[in-house]
Amino acid sequence: MSGTLSAADVRFDGKVVLVTGAGGGLGRAYALVFAERGASVVVNDLGGNIKGEGKSSSSADRVVEEIRAKGGKAVPNYDSVEEGEKLVQTALDAYGRIDIVINNAGILRDRSFARTSDLDWDLIQRVHLRGSFKVTRAAWNHMRNQKYGRIIMTASSSGIYGNFGQANYSAAKLGLLGLSNTLAIEGQNYNIQCNTIAPTAGSRMTQTVMPQELLDALKPEFVAPLVVWLCHESCQENGSLFEVGAGWIGKLRWERTLGAIVRQKNQQMTPEAVRNNWERICDFDNATKPQSTKESIMTLHEVLNKLGTERGVSTNPTNGIIQTSTSGINPNEGVGKKMPLTLYTYTNLEPILYALGVGMTTKDPDHLKFLFERNEEFSCLPTFGVIPAQDSMNGALASVPGLNIDFTKVLHGEQYLEMYKPLPTSGTLKSEGTIADVLDKGSGAVILLDVHTYNESDLVCYNQFSIFVVGAGGFGGKRTSDKVKVTMNPPNRPPDAMMSDVTSVDQAALYRLNGDWNPLHIDPNFAAFGGFKKPILHGLCSMGYAARNVLKQYANNDVTKFKAIKVRFAKPVIPGQTLETEMWKDGNLIHLQAKVKESNEVVLAGAYVVLEETVHQPKTNGTGMKVELQSDLVFAEISRRIKDVGKEMVKKVNAIFQWDITKDGKTAAQWTIDLKNGSGELYKGAAQRRADTTFTLSDEDFIQVVSGKLNPQQAFFAGKLKVMGNIMLSQKLELILKDYAKL
Repeated sequence: MSGTLSAADVRFDGKVVLVTGAGGGLGRAYALVFAERGASVVVNDLGGNIKGEGKSSSSADRVVEEIRAKGGKAVPNYDSVEEGEKLVQTALDAYGRIDIVINNAGILRDRSFARTSDLDWDLIQRVHLRGSFKVTRAAWNHMRNQKYGRIIMTASSSGIYGNFGQANYSAAKLGLLGLSNTLAIEGQNYNIQCNTIAPTAGSRMTQTVMPQELLDALKPEFVAPLVVWLCHESCQENGSLFEVGAGWIGKLRWERTLGAIVRQKNQQMTPEAVRNNWERICDFDNATKPQSTKESIMTLHEVLNKLGTERGVSTNPTNGIIQTSTSGINPNEGVGKKMPLTLYTYTNLEPILYALGVGMTTKDPDHLKFLFERNEEFSCLPTFGVIPAQDSMNGALASVPGLNIDFTKVLHGEQYLEMYKPLPTSGTLKSEGTIADVLDKGSGAVILLDVHTYNESDLVCYNQFSIFVVGAGGFGGKRTSDKVKVTMNPPNRPPDAMMSDVTSVDQAALYRLNGDWNPLHIDPNFAAFGGFKKPILHGLCSMGYAARNVLKQYANNDVTKFKAIKVRFAKPVIPGQTLETEMWKDGNLIHLQAKVKESNEVVLAGAYVVLEETVHQPKTNGTGMKVELQSDLVFAEISRRIKDVGKEMVKKVNAIFQWDITKDGKTAAQWTIDLKNGSGELYKGAAQRRADTTFTLSDEDFIQVVSGKLNPQQAFFAGKLKVMGNIMLSQKLELILKDYAKL
């Protein structure tokens, strides 16, 4: 949420709000803001301690007096939330209606699970879950009758992720999310909306588990604006879950793997079948995001349809569900097969046509070396190297045994290009394609096509086309391959440079003259058949734009400095839109991503360019790791530790940490500690899967922290240590560094 809420924008005049647990902390903050914006407020607070013991009217009275002193309208209520009817009746007696319910009241009785008593369990459920149920039920029919209501449930990160010593609290908090989701469905026809927040803020309950510095930074006032907006009549959000704290708000949603069918004809479903498919069951590549029970169950309908129609599959007594497919793909036949040799003969015209196709113009004098054949530095753009190789993809795939695919369902997923020598500006190049691997992604198949291009006997470039065939998965193949040229996420900081290009409405029509004649890029009717409103730009064209921007920004258009490029095609571009290339420099590695300015959608993701090394070769520490920074030595030690006890650490930590180490204000190195699978691993570079927590600090401060000379909390509050993601996971770093560090 950007900007500041103005009292003139979000008003609640005439509305009646009931806030439970409003005698302090978050509840008080809610009550004050609602009253300030014109609402009549019922301030409920039992007045007990954080364990649910005792009773007092003073807490609610103080907040009511505070509101009235500022000219607002408020009345107190001192009842337990388990007596929800009394709370709602207070609103009806004082103001004649009830419009908004904020279920905020809560207590803590933290114990390890082994020590949790029946009383510890029951009191938490009664206050949090039963109390929210009782208050909301008492207000429900009033809201239905008036065709208006807004309800907030208060969950917790403990309920979402779990937390040691809070089994009772976690269970109640996640239960509130389920209650909220159902009320959102049942109330939508009556203009009743229900949302859930998982706040992190300083309060009586959190002061026992957070240091004072953190409590001071996590003010309740940084949570209240979200609650107020969700309750406004103009807000249409319903059935959602938000994490909020310190002025940051994030919306959460469920994600589900594509899974695997593990049942086969005339065979019982077995634990061994589950084990053999475990990697597929747990692989979040191409994950789905179901948003309703209907969407969730649709998957089972699809499975049952397959079981009923596909040859070789039937039900069995355990009602389990092995992977079968009608896919025409057989990796054993296809992998390693070579394509027919292709020849590409060209003159100066083709490199110039390509340069125009990727947006070069005579308006920029720097572009003339790629547009004018008599320029003394006349050169081919490095990414022209995809052109002689593309015939191996465009038609030769059909000749490969074991790849019986529907070419109307073929998508270009990723591209890698590596240069060995600058391309000649004219001549004849020969290309040889090989099926490097075939992967089963469930919803489709990925074909890795390696193409080596030669000028006579000299290898000039190598391409890897990553081709996704929709609906061709399910043939029982592997999901990953060490032959894949992987993508890399950019650093978690603003880009070092950005270049903007307005594409022509005729850009696709021009680029297709390079030999990609797919009507998707020119024919509106064909594009509409493919689900696009207009013909779209070639993905390789977008890649060409990004590559030439990097070449200009960091290599002064010297083609001999261009070593390689990797991109993933994330979204289509419509000709006429503006492409923005964002760049991050990390030595000779240039991370990049391209966005459409008009929609802010990323169209090239996980991309990077490798330039020829121009700096000295750094020393090594004997482990093969480069040593340029003091922190490199620490990470080398972490690597050794992971090799020794990695499996144990994965069990205890189960998280991915990324470290962005800076030097002189710029990112000098990135390290990732992946402790989520197998034996764990440490590698240099950004996380290849989404990091749970990312730490940013200077090389010098990192050494100070791990040596115990700088307290991490002090570093955080002094702005020396920045943390993104799940901040609570940082507590587990001690398991990684405990032998030689005090973090």
